[in-house]
Amino acid sequence: MIPARFAPVLFGLILSGLMSAIVSGISTVRAIGPGGDFLGVWALSWVYAWAVAFPVVLVVAPVTRRIVARLTR
Repeated sequence: MIPARFAPVLFGLILSGLMSAIVSGISTVRAIGPGGDFLGVWALSWVYAWAVAFPVVLVVAPVTRRIVARLTR
């Protein structure tokens, strides 16, 4: 089991992976269509997107939590 202190990083890893997979999949379908070499093109796009999304989520998540805390009771 992974120690609890790594929860924020694991959360960021999973969230960025899922979101980048969905967004890159939609973008790839729109760009080249669903047939042919879609899976190969999408997989490569996902790797690049995830490489950007993961560090961005780690930096932006604490800021977002603070904004949400100020906007809620």
